[in-house]
Amino acid sequence: MIEVFPFAGLPVAVFGLGNSGLAAARGLMQAKAEVWAWDDNGDARAGAEGIPLVDLYDCDWKELTTLVLSPGIPLHYPKPHPIVEMARAHNCEIIGDVELLGRSMRDAAYVGITGTNGKSTTTALLGHIMQVSGREAEIGGNLGTPAIELEPLGAEGVYVLEMSSYQLDLTFSITFDVAILLNISPDHLDRHGGFDGYIKSKKTIFNRQTKPRAAVVGVDDEPSRKICEELKSAGDQVVIPISGLGPVSGGVYAEGGMLIDDMENTAIPVLDLKNLAALPGVHNWQNAAAAFAAAKAAKVAPHAAMACIQSFPGLVHRQELVEVIEGVAFVNDSKATNPEAAARALACYDNIYWIAGGRAKQGGLEALQPCLGRVRRAFLIGEAAEAMAKALDGRVDATLCGDLATALEKARTQVADDAVDGAVVLLSPACASFDQFDNFEVRGEAFRRLVEALPGRRDEDAA
Repeated sequence: MIEVFPFAGLPVAVFGLGNSGLAAARGLMQAKAEVWAWDDNGDARAGAEGIPLVDLYDCDWKELTTLVLSPGIPLHYPKPHPIVEMARAHNCEIIGDVELLGRSMRDAAYVGITGTNGKSTTTALLGHIMQVSGREAEIGGNLGTPAIELEPLGAEGVYVLEMSSYQLDLTFSITFDVAILLNISPDHLDRHGGFDGYIKSKKTIFNRQTKPRAAVVGVDDEPSRKICEELKSAGDQVVIPISGLGPVSGGVYAEGGMLIDDMENTAIPVLDLKNLAALPGVHNWQNAAAAFAAAKAAKVAPHAAMACIQSFPGLVHRQELVEVIEGVAFVNDSKATNPEAAARALACYDNIYWIAGGRAKQGGLEALQPCLGRVRRAFLIGEAAEAMAKALDGRVDATLCGDLATALEKARTQVADDAVDGAVVLLSPACASFDQFDNFEVRGEAFRRLVEALPGRRDEDAA
């Protein structure tokens, strides 16, 4: 755990006692800060064992200079949380747990990864490259381990951090040595006042970068491509474009599934990505290009990065092959919490029996349209089920199932009735999980348990 020494002896408010909030409170306590912790949820307060609780609605804000805010709490839109407004009214700075890390571990290097989709896979892949190639690296942030629970690192170490737009809004001191922007599509728009606000938030990952710091930028979507051109024109940092779709001058890209390194304008073939089971599909080719470019910018030898990409085991809850039963693949893509992410999974398979639904986000299902021909039937769950069925009407046959267990049972029955080769039962919800599950991890674990309990012969080599 990181000891947050800059706050030793000072009163610090912590609002939101999820994983990152609890870790922040404990790191501050370890540094002998005076912690005032609170959460609107009584169960969360009850679970904050050993952490001092102070009702922030009824306290003396004049004593506080810092509020550590959990990233899920509204900062600006659709309207600031009342605790945020109280902090602002008393000129109290509002920061997040990643900012605590940056202020405490000043000598280490930082690599940040953001984007609407693919950032968890890219973070895990880049962290794998760093660690296996011999670098002292810690991996966390929005992915897995909260920032304050990472190990302390010195000047030879590097923090590889997945950064959500919410976390970027609460992080001010870190200048990323390598910053990656994979892509931008509409997501979390209610929290950013619209698409322009969301783009603005994502761009902050490049703040204060100067050469030789590097910006690795996807160019497979228009908003990111525009940002790449803006950064090139400004000339402040090294800019490395990346693509999963085809050639980009001076960057790293995949062409026909072959990873190409053109960072020195030599277009060197690096690695055939087509047979990497942990990185299926064009979207993962872009992720591989980003990780390779970032690793090379961080002085990892290209041949070492190539070998590490080949040994990458994949990311839990992201196109994770759970089992192959009687020739049917069961794939857990619970992390696909928006239509764009689900479309990336649908594009990788044929004969799909698609389990989808949950709590819908803003926007429709347009991103899914090009892939729906691969779906034999959809099995819909959660709050969004009826609306999704209407949106899919005339394109995909759909069954309203209510819950995940029912959807899996009906999907397997339909697969048996159809008796098609290469069938895939794919959980790729295109929705948030919060109507029926605490988070996408819990949803994915539930799917895994249900699949593992199914009868039938397992293909051990495939799974």
